[in-house]
Amino acid sequence: MTIVAPASRTFRPGIGTAILWIVLSLVAWTVSFLLYLEYVGQLTNAEPAISCDISPLVTCGPNLLSPAGNLLGFTNALLGMVLFLGPIYAAIGALASPGGMRAWYWRVFALFVLGGYALVHMFAFRSIFEFGSLCPWCMLVWLMTIPLFWSVVAWTLRAGVWGGSPRRVGEVIGTWLAPITLVNYVVIAVAAQLRLDVLGSF
Repeated sequence: MTIVAPASRTFRPGIGTAILWIVLSLVAWTVSFLLYLEYVGQLTNAEPAISCDISPLVTCGPNLLSPAGNLLGFTNALLGMVLFLGPIYAAIGALASPGGMRAWYWRVFALFVLGGYALVHMFAFRSIFEFGSLCPWCMLVWLMTIPLFWSVVAWTLRAGVWGGSPRRVGEVIGTWLAPITLVNYVVIAVAAQLRLDVLGSF
């Protein structure tokens, strides 16, 4: 019997997992587009199609026009509109390829999603502790990116993309995906409440 090394094996997420990635990424892409419209409205003093200025605390303005909101010299909303296509392409590619893709492909994809997860938490930290405001559209992007990340972690570990040893960890994360995502949300929400007193502002 021939043993196939993980690097030469192919992997393919299940239909449910792929659809989850597509849905989360489509929502995040749409929100990124709305953020772009808001950004244009801020620059031109025109009314955006859908405003996110709800109160001095819940608003997009300080975040969108800050250096952190324009990491590469243009609005991060454009980054979202480009980067959230990645998980959509990966999921559709997996659905269209019965044989799946090799481990290196999924490892690069997982690291790509990890980068997005790290950026989301950096933006959340700066929004809460530096800008003192919460951007509602940004928060929707956070809400989509966090379960996307944990789902990718769970599947790649469980499927053996990183080798056989972490599979048990992937199974645990997959089983507890919803509670882990909820805890991640709660940590950010508690930080925002303690720093900004969000509930007291309404």
